[in-house]
Amino acid sequence: MATLTQLKKLVQENELLKKELDKMVRENTHHLRTIEVLEEEIRVLHQRFFARRSEKWPQDEQKQAYLFDEAEVAASEQEIDACEEEPTEQKKPRNKKSGRKPLPKSLVREEFIHDIDEAQKICSCGCMKTVIGHEVSEKLEIIPAQLKVQRHIRLKYACSCCKDETKGPTVIVAPNSPQILPKTMATPGLLAYVIASKYADGIPLNRQERLFARIGIDLPRETLGRWIMKVASKVEPLIEVFTQKIRSYPALLLDETTLQVMNEIGKENTTTSYMWVARGGPPESPVVRFSYSPSRASAVAEKLLESYQGFVQTDGYAGYDKPCSVQGITHVSCFAHARRKFYEAQKASKKSGQALEALSYIKKLYKAETQARAASSSATDFVEKRKALVQPVFDSFHQWLLKKEQTVLSSSTLGKAVAYTLGQWEKLIRYVDSPNLTPDTNRVENAIRPFVVGRKNWMLQGSPRGAFSSAVLYSILETAKANNLEPYWYLRFLLTQLEKNMDTPDWEALAPWSLTKEQIEQP
Repeated sequence: MATLTQLKKLVQENELLKKELDKMVRENTHHLRTIEVLEEEIRVLHQRFFARRSEKWPQDEQKQAYLFDEAEVAASEQEIDACEEEPTEQKKPRNKKSGRKPLPKSLVREEFIHDIDEAQKICSCGCMKTVIGHEVSEKLEIIPAQLKVQRHIRLKYACSCCKDETKGPTVIVAPNSPQILPKTMATPGLLAYVIASKYADGIPLNRQERLFARIGIDLPRETLGRWIMKVASKVEPLIEVFTQKIRSYPALLLDETTLQVMNEIGKENTTTSYMWVARGGPPESPVVRFSYSPSRASAVAEKLLESYQGFVQTDGYAGYDKPCSVQGITHVSCFAHARRKFYEAQKASKKSGQALEALSYIKKLYKAETQARAASSSATDFVEKRKALVQPVFDSFHQWLLKKEQTVLSSSTLGKAVAYTLGQWEKLIRYVDSPNLTPDTNRVENAIRPFVVGRKNWMLQGSPRGAFSSAVLYSILETAKANNLEPYWYLRFLLTQLEKNMDTPDWEALAPWSLTKEQIEQP
């Protein structure tokens, strides 16, 4: 039989083993959670780099997910069916008419007459057949980059009787026509083509140099670069008109994206700079303003918002908080950014039902947006109707977030999405107070997209001056696009008008919202 001492020793060993087991269970639980988080991160990265970019969730994937997450999905299939960024205005139904669209009437037509053989014109009865009509088919031809040379011939006059130079000059030459860039061979059309190709189409100057060389024109990229910066300095006063227009309207969207600029003072060439983008102005005459800065500090946002009062809608970047607070601006956040985090959680998690439930709440907000706009007769009426529709959704969604905050792992993608949304909640719901805002900042993100596409091609800016010039020209071209003007034709018109009157141009009359498509495309 075991002695009392042995029994005590066994009890102590048992207690030690229990503690060791508890420790191992805790460590194992921690490791399992860490593995789960890392697996989620791998799925997020796989989705980001290898999967399709669209955030729309296909119907077949939804139905398959219900087989596994049926007990977790609280919303109905109708509420979850489109995990996409909903439009704020109702889409027009697509024209279901089959066949290709007719070619524009403005294109030059070249006619080719096709006739039958002479023998076929004689009928079997012996009579000549007569033309009773014709059939027309149109084909599209292209002449690559057709250039022409404008020869400006200045006539010289002299008096054959006056040969005494003491009486003054006897030869007079016709004055040269005004030129947007004096002492160059650049015309408004050529400059507009080069600038639109780079900033609207994302074709860098080295590729343009090769395209010109292909048709026998020697235009080095250095020359093109100098032309672009000179044009930017000529049209820079228009940016002040843009700024005043933005500050006069009580709704403004702001965002920023990265940029690499060479030869910045006090910075390494490998460091990151930023292009800040603002979109504002009335809906019928929107303005897009790009601003280059070496920094992302809140001081930059403070300068951009100087003298502005109203609503400012941004992503969750904290750099906007201080200037908005100091200047008494109502700061609004973006539901699209919150939604994107739940979309990533849905893709990362093995059980996607909880993230889908959050997406269904956000979908209801967009649905309410569309319904309220369609049913409203005025801005005030719209605000009231929208608030009535979205408030129950806000209440339910907020309660759901608070509940999930207590139950989901904070380091998981879903936990991060919940924490982000709760942290931004008061700013997220403020959009309902302004008839000029929507739940998201998609309009300014769409304005940034051409810059991001161009950045992938030209990679970096050679100097701060080049980055500043890019900001000026992107502002002008994107504002033209926002006002339904073709960037090339607008810039060509603008430079032509400046060439005629470079001393005292009427910048307001030359702004995109003051012009129509018919005005700028006149030959």
